[in-house]
Amino acid sequence: MPELSQDAERAGALPFGVAEVTGPSMVPTLRHGDRLLVHYGARIGPGCVIVLRHPFQQDLLVVKRAVERREGGWWVLGDNRYAGGDSTDYGVVPDELVLGRVRLRYRPRTPDQRSPLAVVGWALSAARPVFSARSASRRLRAR
Repeated sequence: MPELSQDAERAGALPFGVAEVTGPSMVPTLRHGDRLLVHYGARIGPGCVIVLRHPFQQDLLVVKRAVERREGGWWVLGDNRYAGGDSTDYGVVPDELVLGRVRLRYRPRTPDQRSPLAVVGWALSAARPVFSARSASRRLRAR
């Protein structure tokens, strides 16, 4: 199940890129249709939301939370435990498959957000930084 659009590929030597989320594996942190600002080559730590190549289908990009370092790479999990498609399915992700860290989430306005109050609410919450969730990583590690 794809998690990012194929337009998310790193272009040239630019350190930042834009990706679009597809799928439910990172709900509630990220939702289908969210746009992400990805910092390619950024330092990764436990709790970071990262973009990586799928270990078994490397033309597919996914977004997951890096939970912990293990021998051979990163253990990654989705924030939505019912969606699957993470290290519980494919094991540790090697470092060379980790592309970058998500820095910002942008939610596009939906067609039903037409009233002035709805537009103001959207404007106040559309763009948010994506921080490391250390408490979430402990919770996810316990699974």
